[in-house]
Amino acid sequence: MSTLHITMIQSELHWEQVDANLQLFSEQMESVSQTDIIVLPEMFTTGFSMRPDLFSESPDGKAVQQMKAWASKKDAVVCGSLMTSDNKRYYNRFYWVEPDGTVQTYDKRHLFSLGHETQHYTAGKHQLTLTRNGFKIRCAICFDLRFPVWLRNNNSYDVLLIVANWPQRRIYAWRQLLIARAIENQCYVAALNRVGMDGNNIYHNGCSMFIGPKGEVLKEIRDESGLIDMVLSKSELDEVRNDFPFLTNADSFSINL
Repeated sequence: MSTLHITMIQSELHWEQVDANLQLFSEQMESVSQTDIIVLPEMFTTGFSMRPDLFSESPDGKAVQQMKAWASKKDAVVCGSLMTSDNKRYYNRFYWVEPDGTVQTYDKRHLFSLGHETQHYTAGKHQLTLTRNGFKIRCAICFDLRFPVWLRNNNSYDVLLIVANWPQRRIYAWRQLLIARAIENQCYVAALNRVGMDGNNIYHNGCSMFIGPKGEVLKEIRDESGLIDMVLSKSELDEVRNDFPFLTNADSFSINL
């Protein structure tokens, strides 16, 4: 039976303190036992900062080098997003780092204009779908969650993996949208949020969770730092899709970027 073990680290973040956050997650990595994928929050070295001119790194900077070291040590994929400087532009970039050092990336497509992200970062134009243990995994970042067309499953993925800095004051929407994405796409959802106050005095209460393909919340952690992990079953997912083949009735469409 094909299974996928995902471990997500829900944590507070030191505001715009790259070294302190790298040290923080190095310490938290010690609590991670054998797993397939280790997930870190959106902008895990800085918090959701709009100062990439001061804190962004190149695609091979020290944060990515540290992710490679963690991946090698834990023999697991390590992933999460960082503010990145590339070709004189800034990106909120998701990094997927394999134990052998292979790196794949996804640039956040939907930038959060309400938080001025559109003024500082460049939107991505390409989706990222990866395979691990026979599971196809689609990667997304925070505000992407509100755009179901971008995340529509055309039998192209089994797990929707989302990292975020989603504030408590909109947490109801977070939970409902995650459940909706799981139901409409008949997929597992693994969603990681942060906790604590950020540098803009905005509070985050986590609510990181795993959701099943029928929309059931399988596991959730709120209001505290800690690990949340789960072993996902491919056979259980296939059973749901075989019993309720709703995806076969989906409308076809194209996305113009």
